[in-house]
This record gives sequence, structure tokens and C-alpha cells, in this order.
Amino acid sequence: MAVSEAHKRASNKWNSSRDNIMIRPSKEEGEIIRATAAAAGKSVQSYILEAVREKMERDGVGDGFGFSLPQPENK
Repeated sequence: MAVSEAHKRASNKWNSSRDNIMIRPSKEEGEIIRATAAAAGKSVQSYILEAVREKMERDGVGDGFGFSLPQPENK
């Protein structure tokens, strides 16, 4: 099935609004991440983003991705 020009434009517009962050876990880690995400009923992307948001909150970086970066300490 051919993709229409309108669909291509919409896809390009959406993709240009997103960042691309690549991770390269070992084969074993990747397998565990995929299996754990599937067991949680999530995609790998949503599973990883949720984990990152939770870590950011614990580290005091705002509230996940609605955040402000910590300010450097003045000495």
C-alpha cells in the first residue's frame, strides 16, 4: 500500500518535533528490558521513558519532563 504525500508530510512534521536518543545496551540487557516492558504491558519506549521520568523526579529534576534543571551551586 502506497503512502500518500499528505501522510508523508504529517509524519515528517511529527518526527521533526521529536528528539532521537539512542541507547545501546548489551544483547542480554536489551533482552531483559524488552521482556520486562512486555510483562508490564508497555512498549520499550514507554517503559524506558517512565523509568527516566521516575529517576529524574527522585533526583529532584522537577517533575519528570515538566522540569527545570538544577542550578549550579555558587561557591
